[in-house]
Amino acid sequence: MAVLINIVGSVALLIWGIRMVRTAVTRSFGAELRAYLSHALSDRLRAFLAGVGITVLLQSSTATALIVVSFANTGALGSAMALAVLLGADVGTTLVVQIFSQRIEWLSPALTAIGVFVFLGSQRARWRNVGRGLIGVGLIMLALVGLKTAAQPIASSSIVQSVIDALTGEPSLAIVVMAALTLLVHSSVATVLLVGSLAHAGAISLEQAVGLVLGANLGGAILPLIATWFQPGPARIAPISNALLRAVCVIIAVPLVPSIAEFATQLGGGAAVGVAHVHTLFNFALALIGLPIVTPIAAAVGRLFAGSATFTTDPIRLNITVDGDENSAVALAGATREAIRIGDIIEEMLERTMVVLRDNDSEHRKFVGAMDDEVDRIHDSIKIYLTRLMRRELDDEAYNRSKDILNFTTNLEHIGDIIDKNLMELAAKKHRTKATFSEEGQIELEEFHDEVRANMRRAMSVFISSDRELARELIVRKIDLRDKERDSINRHYERLGTGKAQSIDTSAIHLDILRDLKRINSHLTTVAYPILERAGELTATRLRDSDAA
Repeated sequence: MAVLINIVGSVALLIWGIRMVRTAVTRSFGAELRAYLSHALSDRLRAFLAGVGITVLLQSSTATALIVVSFANTGALGSAMALAVLLGADVGTTLVVQIFSQRIEWLSPALTAIGVFVFLGSQRARWRNVGRGLIGVGLIMLALVGLKTAAQPIASSSIVQSVIDALTGEPSLAIVVMAALTLLVHSSVATVLLVGSLAHAGAISLEQAVGLVLGANLGGAILPLIATWFQPGPARIAPISNALLRAVCVIIAVPLVPSIAEFATQLGGGAAVGVAHVHTLFNFALALIGLPIVTPIAAAVGRLFAGSATFTTDPIRLNITVDGDENSAVALAGATREAIRIGDIIEEMLERTMVVLRDNDSEHRKFVGAMDDEVDRIHDSIKIYLTRLMRRELDDEAYNRSKDILNFTTNLEHIGDIIDKNLMELAAKKHRTKATFSEEGQIELEEFHDEVRANMRRAMSVFISSDRELARELIVRKIDLRDKERDSINRHYERLGTGKAQSIDTSAIHLDILRDLKRINSHLTTVAYPILERAGELTATRLRDSDAA
């Protein structure tokens, strides 16, 4: 029992150390890693190497997969390049295992001490995270010492040897068991290092370890698959392709287990290093097989899983170049069409909002959430597209139009967040509490909602036409809506004063809905300000002159 507790504790410490390093690197250098990855996607080899480097830093192929998915989700990264990054991430985990398989345990107290001093001695967030990362590396090394010590008695345990012998006779069972363990601990690095510790203690032979390493690799491919399962179709193509490639390579490797073990033994370095060699050989073989054929694999998987998302639209054409002979007016027209597409989605979200609030319709609520995800995707695509365009020497009109599109789509994206994160949450709260609006309150909310929808259509017209009179009308409507909000709040307070139960039960929800609808209207109105400002029809401030006041 004591041996089991020591092993479980050491594995837990190992997982926690890996998590600390990943968290520290993500918090300190997450933006830089994403920027580096975005610039390393011009060809499959650079994408592969980017996957290797980022995974070595994060010590998790799953974390790298999630970064890749976020790019694929925006259309900024094709499925083939995303698969190349994941193949690099697979190799990156082998380098991590190789490093920790060496006899560097003596670094553990030094790194932990330095990490603590850096963490406690600095007030800057980045340096504190660097300290956290050093502590994490020290804990990983300490955990490996604990694993090697705890694994020693296992070598002489008849029960454990019986289990291991049974797994040796059934390599498929060993693979399944290790894949399940990898899913349980959420780290293929941790499970491969565990296998290395068992091999170092003599509890298992290198041939027995090969099947377990294959299982850890299979489980490591399933982890990103699970993490991205509910993402839109394009985001899932690379993880699915990677998992299929790994599964095929595992099947091919099963009959070759004795030969793989013999070759790893000839490389030398001891049992633990031999396990690291097996892990490295498998993933380099996977990369050699998969990297030349990433395009047809991604295309085949894309066709297989096409249409699996519940709400999708065609992504913006990010493959259109903005540094060639393309006319900037054509590029801006394409971006404008995408902005209008966001507006259409937002208008439908806004329309469904009152249905959800009135009828407690959970299906509409889920659909609104899916539409908000699509808005985020298209908005990110427009940002990338226009920032590429703005690197060119544009005339003032084209440059101002680019900024107007960016500002308008950003405000639309904020509206989507208000609807999804605020109004849908209020609807869910109303449904949970079984509350109902009073008849007067329901009518007021619907009328206020209709005004905001009308302003949504006006804002779209202003965006398309840049008409000054429409822009002025939109500003006037904003002032009118502010007055209507004040009147609605006063009437609501009057109902509270009469003790109307429905108004009392839904008071907070009612007022929050009014507030959020007004915020939506404010975001819509911003489309008018650049037009009026350029026309010289805006004052610098709404404050009256102090003497006149």
